[in-house]
Amino acid sequence: MRAHWGKTVFGVAVTVLLLWWALHDVSLREVWELIGEGDPLLLLAAVTVATLGFLIRAMRWRILLAPVKPDTTFRSRFTAVSIGFMANNVLPARVGEFARALAFSRLEPVSASAAFGSLVVERVLDGLVLLLFLVLPVFSPGFPGAAVFSEGMGSLVLKGAVAALAVVGGCLAVMVVWPRAFVRFAVGVSRWLPRSLARPLVDSLESFLSSLQVLRSPRLLTLAVLWSLAFWSWHAVSFWLGMKAFGIDTGFVSAVFTEAVVGFGVAIPSAPGFVGTFHASASFALSDVYGVEAARSLAFAFGYHFGGWIPVTVIGLHYAWKMGLSLGDVGAAEEIVEEAIEAVHPEGKRALEGEV
Repeated sequence: MRAHWGKTVFGVAVTVLLLWWALHDVSLREVWELIGEGDPLLLLAAVTVATLGFLIRAMRWRILLAPVKPDTTFRSRFTAVSIGFMANNVLPARVGEFARALAFSRLEPVSASAAFGSLVVERVLDGLVLLLFLVLPVFSPGFPGAAVFSEGMGSLVLKGAVAALAVVGGCLAVMVVWPRAFVRFAVGVSRWLPRSLARPLVDSLESFLSSLQVLRSPRLLTLAVLWSLAFWSWHAVSFWLGMKAFGIDTGFVSAVFTEAVVGFGVAIPSAPGFVGTFHASASFALSDVYGVEAARSLAFAFGYHFGGWIPVTVIGLHYAWKMGLSLGDVGAAEEIVEEAIEAVHPEGKRALEGEV
């Protein structure tokens, strides 16, 4: 619980800092006026596409769960997906993945540990696709922000993204071929980290090992990658429609790039609902790279973000209520899932405590 408070305070501080950075030299009145001038039908279309994307997430999850239980129901998967994203939207400490695994384990005969392991695989695939979507637009003809990435910090970010793509791919290959050795190495490194960071890291790796069958099966891996590409391409359509709703017509490739920047931006700890991280990331992609006026970029960020926040939050609260889960139950999901993982993989906990 103390670690949760620490994460919460840090997340709120990050949100305040990023909102200040995004808004400090922009007229709030102008942003509000541009939000009011937005096209409600296009925004509704964008929000609808984004919300339907959660159906795609639920369909993709079937592939990732196949090694554990190939015949899970779509309803169970969609229910858990909705509860997980609702948790991220309204609760601190980014407990969504844990809440999703916990909810699913109560709907299907699948352990919370196995369900969480499939989500670690999902996050790895999402990261790889977003890295691809971040890099490809930069090398596309007519990319307007070439100067941003040709020198200084921009160049460092681009080189880092390309290097990260190579490193993550290499790490995946090592984990598939030598999984236990990789985890032993990670445990050794994690001993230098605070326990509040080391324990989730080791638990995630242990769960990831139990889901490696997806990566070892050419058929399942191909399907998982294709579903991931399909989801993020579909989600880019939502960004594109949302941008057009606020008068930003920089093309579909810019929506793909903005989606990727935002995707990595919201991975930074923040207050519930990705407040601040979403807005600062969108502002950077659209204003600093594509040259859109800052007030208009922020009008899109606030309008699209709030519009998309509502449906999945309401749907998730509905399903949590139907399952008899309170927000307190959902908020405690991290501890419950971590205990389930340690029951299945006690060697990780013992290694952290120096017993092995």
